[in-house]
Amino acid sequence: MLTNLPKGKIEINSTDNYNTTRRWFVLALSIWAATIFVAGYYGMFTKVGRIWIPPIVLVSMTVPVWVYYRNESFRRYIWSIDLRYLTAFHLWRIPAGLWFLYCGSQNLLPEQFVNKAGYGDLAVGCLVPLILMLRHVRGKYLVFHLFGLLDFVVAVGTGLTLTVLQVPLMENIATFPTVLIPLYGVCVTGALSIMTLDRLLRKRSSVNLALSGSC
Repeated sequence: MLTNLPKGKIEINSTDNYNTTRRWFVLALSIWAATIFVAGYYGMFTKVGRIWIPPIVLVSMTVPVWVYYRNESFRRYIWSIDLRYLTAFHLWRIPAGLWFLYCGSQNLLPEQFVNKAGYGDLAVGCLVPLILMLRHVRGKYLVFHLFGLLDFVVAVGTGLTLTVLQVPLMENIATFPTVLIPLYGVCVTGALSIMTLDRLLRKRSSVNLALSGSC
């Protein structure tokens, strides 16, 4: 029984579980990054067809979220990450947005997609410093991550629509290095945003319950 274990033993087991989960998390991110990089570099995604990009994005976002809800150790690890770090991670969306705008200026991606994905990423990325500088503002992280996730929904939805409609230039989303953005950056950040929102909403719900119980 866990209750019969010495306190020190429980803390050691908890630390071991945390370190193991962190190693698996970093390993999974590294393998996925290497896979996307190599496959993209050698043009494999251009060969399978652009129609598969949106489904790969959705599946790649869904799998870690599924693990989050099914695995308590992984969920605890995500909850242990400082919200400032989870927010600062979105800074990568500034160079991503600039790259999309550059591709649009070179007529490499459709204007409709560039306007949604490029400016959306820039807006979210530029909000990061403001969110981090705002102190003692209740709900700032919730609003930010909700906005960031909605931007992904709009960008992925626009990309999927343009792909299905076979809009010219959309096939370039599968070329290197552009393909790294949807198949790695969007997948990782989107999944983290969903998990972060769940964490924030649960915390808010527990606080509201505590307040209502004290009345």
